Order: sequence, then C-alpha cells, then structure tokens
Amino acid sequence: MVNGFERSENCHTCKFRNRNFFCQLDRVALKEFDAIKSLSIYPTDAVLFVEREDPRGIFVLCEGCIKLSMCSEEGKTLIMRIAKPGEVLGLMAAVSGIPYEVTAETLRPSQVAFVRRTDFLNFINRHPENYRSVINHIASSYGDVCEQLRVVGLSSIPKRLAKVLLDWSDEAGGQSRASSRISIHLTQEEIGEFIGSARETVTRTLRDFENCHLITVRGGRVTIHDRKGLERAAGGLIRVTPPVLTPSRNPTDT
Repeated sequence: MVNGFERSENCHTCKFRNRNFFCQLDRVALKEFDAIKSLSIYPTDAVLFVEREDPRGIFVLCEGCIKLSMCSEEGKTLIMRIAKPGEVLGLMAAVSGIPYEVTAETLRPSQVAFVRRTDFLNFINRHPENYRSVINHIASSYGDVCEQLRVVGLSSIPKRLAKVLLDWSDEAGGQSRASSRISIHLTQEEIGEFIGSARETVTRTLRDFENCHLITVRGGRVTIHDRKGLERAAGGLIRVTPPVLTPSRNPTDT
C-alpha cells in the first residue's frame, strides 16, 4: 500500500474494474492493455498535463480526484469539471493529435494509469471494436463541458452556486431528502473558479443563502435545510452528473 492506495498493476484484479470502457475489454485485449500502461500515484496538486501541451498519451483515473481547468491570457482560471474515477483524460488530444485542451491537476492523492500516445493508437488499431467506446467517451466529456459553459455563461451567480450545491448533495445521496449535509473540501476560491466567480462573491452568496435559512456553512461542511428553496434559487437549471467532492484541500471557510 502506497499513500493509502492498494497498487494494482493488473487490471484483472483491480477493485475499480467496470468503471470505464477499458475495464470491459476481453481477456486478450485487457492483458495487452496491462502491458502498455504504467501505474503511478500522484500527490495533491500534481499536474498531469498542461493546456496547449502536445499530447503525450492518455491518463486513466483509477482512484482519486482531478480538476480540469482552462486559463485565460489574463490569468483567470475556469474549472471545467472534476474528473471521476474511471474517466480517461486526454483522450481527444491523443486521438486527434491536437494539444491538450485543459490542464489536469490532482485535488487529492490519486492513482493514475498512463499509456503513451503511440502505444494507445497502435492498441486501438489492433482492437478496432473499441472505437465506438472511444467516441462515446469523447462525446460524454464534450457534453459535460457544454453543460458547464451553459451554466457559467447563461445564469447568475446565485443560480450557479445553488445548482452546484444541489449537484453535490445529489452525489452524496441527498436528492430525496428535504435537508442533507455535504462535505466540501474545495476552497472558496476554487468554488469560484468552478462557477466563474470571484471568491468574495462566493462568500457573499453563501452568506445570503444562510440568511434565507436555505443552508448552514460550518467549515468544510454545508447543511442544506431547505432543498425546495435552493431549487427555486437555482431557477430550474437542469442538473447533470455532479463532480466528485473528496479532495484534500482547505475547506470552504478559507
């Protein structure tokens, strides 16, 4: 065990199987995939690849939490989404040969499998039956990005933040309860980067929600007291699959 992870060099024995399409490969293909991948454990704040960098290969998130972000020329950062275990990162760039579209950085210690681009392309050419899975994975990631841009670009800050809190509550199984408690280990600055806002605005909006008795914030914990009220604050925004919220970072009151 390394940094709390049980290293599993063999996909056949990995306890996280069935979370991505590589896990569904037949025995021969899976054995070959095992042979071309390398497994590494990254600490918090490790950068896997950088926006506009030429693609070196693909990264399969086996366990952990990784944020995918873009940075403007003025230095402003927008977190596009939080990758979940089982996702393949850098797939579009590896297949097309274009530079990475985003920067990938761990939010907590993470176990990641890496496959060099040439090895991956050769692997897919030898197993063309997996092209459909590649396309579906790329399409799913594209849909997530479009939803994030829609929310950030077409809604107010209170709506964005209310939607994020509801999504995180859903991830914790709170969608069927009037009240729920969620742990948020992102800083308020990172929450701002996720919804396209300044930290000060996040702080003020959280305080407004508290004054309206919708939520209570205590350190890295948020208790939703009035889910219906928070849904009204979200203004009917459609919720999609929420990001995983288990990174080891400073809590929301930093």
